[in-house]
Amino acid sequence: MFLEKIQSPADVKALDVKSLEQLAVEMRAAIIKKLSACGGHVAPNLGFVEGSIALHYVFDSPKDKIVFDVSHQSYCHKMLTGRAQAFLNEAHYGDVTGYSEPAESEHDFFMVGHTSTSVSLALGLATARDVLREAGNVIAVIGDGSLSGGEAFEGLDNAGEYATNFIVVVNDNEMSIAENHGGLYKSLADLRKTAGKSENNYFKSLGFDYKYLERGNDIASLIEVFKSVKDATRPVVVHIHTQKGRGFSFAEHDRETWHWAAPFNPETGEINWGSGESYSEILGLYLMAKIKSDPKVIVIHSAVPAGIGFHAARRKEAGKQYIDVGIAEEHAIALASGLAKGGAKPVYSTHGTFLQRTYDQISQDLCANNNPATLFVTMSGADGMNDTTHLCIFDIPMLSNIPNLVYLCPTCVEEFKVMADWAIDQTEHPVAIRIPNAVHHRSDVFEKDYSALNKFKLEHRGERVALIGLGDFYHRAVAVALELRRNGLDATLVNPRYASGVDKDMLLELAKTHDVFVTLENGVVEGGFGQKVATALSETSARVLVRGLSKEFYDKESFTDLCEKNHLMPAQIAKEVFAIIS
Repeated sequence: MFLEKIQSPADVKALDVKSLEQLAVEMRAAIIKKLSACGGHVAPNLGFVEGSIALHYVFDSPKDKIVFDVSHQSYCHKMLTGRAQAFLNEAHYGDVTGYSEPAESEHDFFMVGHTSTSVSLALGLATARDVLREAGNVIAVIGDGSLSGGEAFEGLDNAGEYATNFIVVVNDNEMSIAENHGGLYKSLADLRKTAGKSENNYFKSLGFDYKYLERGNDIASLIEVFKSVKDATRPVVVHIHTQKGRGFSFAEHDRETWHWAAPFNPETGEINWGSGESYSEILGLYLMAKIKSDPKVIVIHSAVPAGIGFHAARRKEAGKQYIDVGIAEEHAIALASGLAKGGAKPVYSTHGTFLQRTYDQISQDLCANNNPATLFVTMSGADGMNDTTHLCIFDIPMLSNIPNLVYLCPTCVEEFKVMADWAIDQTEHPVAIRIPNAVHHRSDVFEKDYSALNKFKLEHRGERVALIGLGDFYHRAVAVALELRRNGLDATLVNPRYASGVDKDMLLELAKTHDVFVTLENGVVEGGFGQKVATALSETSARVLVRGLSKEFYDKESFTDLCEKNHLMPAQIAKEVFAIIS
């Protein structure tokens, strides 16, 4: 084997082309074997095996700096920079992250997990190099639809006027996560059809020199084109046409499903997505029903349609009532605001971690204009994605403090549906709804009108202790109540429903007879919901325990571990309560 002997890029440079081709075979086998056990980004990495080999054969990392966009395709880079054992040895599978990570290697320059950032980050490196009069190439690798993000355009637009060494490798596999959307991809298609000769050249219009390579999975051709731009004195785009999922038939034929996959059987292609209900399917069924019943409903998404269960058939069925804006969350918010102003009923959904990119658009374009668009915030909370680059625990402080925005937190599927019905049909406010990860059902009767803002729901009247569980953490409050009841204390249970405000009247009334209030939220406490409750009760004698997560960049910590670390386990909370009241 060649791969197990690769300790650094210097070992890649020592191989001839035939040996490099065998190395590519071994790398693909390693990717498939590891990801079949652990899950991860399958198709993007399989499509960039040869590209990674050629980059390290030609350039001299880390003196030459390679920056990966999203780093969906960085597994191969890791194998060639001293981390091959993390893909060959099951005992070391957990040694590396799924994204570039400077703490792992001098060959990684940024922790990257969000899209469209590579050009700007790499341009910063190139500019610093020039200012300090240093040497070396700087290469940004961008693909998987990342060109559709606004930051990618901003970086390219700025870089195009630089007279310096700056190389952008456009890994064109004709895909985003699903199909590409946006007018610039027509330019890429024209360039592919004309072998790079089309006058419709997006990159040249921005000031870049340009080279096209049709055989983007051919190592010898890649080496030749990369050698031709090494030490260039002007910004240049190398546009390579690759095959997403190459070498794994299931991924070649269904590139969308295999962009990221849970553990799978490599022989049958069966992916273990887990069993039971999921909110992605619940959202898909709900939104399709709304589309069919109301022609004013427009569903917007940003390139990850699986997040709302909009597989290809549903997208086709929805027709013009479904808009995929590409990886352009900021545009999506402003588009939703414009649709709402025009009389439509827009629903925009994205994961909480990606919504962070849209703060100004939510504040200015949507909420300052008070347009009644609806936002579904998915994967929210510590039980969503759990790596540093994709944390979904900051949305409550972010959204709940924007004027005019109503942020609703359902406890179950049934409450979500009535909240969503109200949000979509009302015309007074922009409304966000925090979609839980765990699917709960409740047989309660839920109100259909949420226009009386910030009115909490008293679920059970007890004594001395009031437990206020926001959204999915209402069920954790119920569990705390059971712990207390086992020890003879009947606690009050409150479903607050709103993260964006508090029911001060209810809180002050309960404070007359309750000594302790406990707030529970699935997110960071700083600037969050519990602190609003504590402020409202600050002039009473009640003790308030604000329970959520401390403000940190967590990385791959299990939900259970995070709850134990932050004293969110029901037994821990019950113990704290008894310590206070005794």
